[in-house]
Amino acid sequence: MSEHAARTREAAAERDPRRLRDAAAELAREAGAIVRSGYGQIHAPERKGRIDLVTDFDRRSEKLLLQRIAERFPGDAVLAEESGTHSARGAKSGVRWVIDPLDGTTNFAHNYPFFAVSVGVEVDGELVAGAVFDPVREEMFAAARGAGATLGGAPIAVSPIERLEDALLVTGFPYDVREHPERVMPAFEAFLTRAQGVRRDGSAALNMCYVAAGRFDGFWEPTLSAWDTSAGTVIVREAGGRVTDYAGGGFRPGETSILATNGRVHDAMKRVLADSLGRSRR
Repeated sequence: MSEHAARTREAAAERDPRRLRDAAAELAREAGAIVRSGYGQIHAPERKGRIDLVTDFDRRSEKLLLQRIAERFPGDAVLAEESGTHSARGAKSGVRWVIDPLDGTTNFAHNYPFFAVSVGVEVDGELVAGAVFDPVREEMFAAARGAGATLGGAPIAVSPIERLEDALLVTGFPYDVREHPERVMPAFEAFLTRAQGVRRDGSAALNMCYVAAGRFDGFWEPTLSAWDTSAGTVIVREAGGRVTDYAGGGFRPGETSILATNGRVHDAMKRVLADSLGRSRR
């Protein structure tokens, strides 16, 4: 084999979704240990906004993730919640890690046990792998494009629920909900009267993983950042679910609304969202 061919094969291996999934899971688990060590403590979070919090454990988790990625993948770029974009050192690989060091900071700060570390991976702008680790329950959700989704290494799949009235749904509210409740409450109220139940528990990454595992049947939220949804998007799709914007179009993490479902209640949820959005604009 020529030197060029060997380098090409090595580069392809480094971009393999399954390899990236395994690395994402390792990173999420290690960062999760830091987060777990802070669970149950008394926290003094800082405010990034009126209701948007950050703790020392967000920063410690992110610092570790950035350090590990720089050590193991020096040619890769990173998008991180607390510190933004980090350019690749040396030759660029086309790989970008999208990390949320602690998704569910408000829950964590109040010692409510529903938060996670989320690590998504893009190759040439396409989502190919992701891992979300819940350090309290020690549940690792992971997926690689074309290889399915897993929980603790075992395959998972979305629910078989077909009717909206039988569905358990979940959502979240944007940080400006106090200033603009009219942007979210019509849809929330509409689903309350149409679905079997609606939950709102404060971690988009885990919400999406619960859709993938069949615990929830659908998830919607109008405004989220890329680090909230990148890993979860891969996991839902590989579990057989569907992820779009509210209108059923292409979902772009950090740029559009998100509707993630088992696929079977997707169209019904789209119709409810379209109707509630129409009413909110009147």
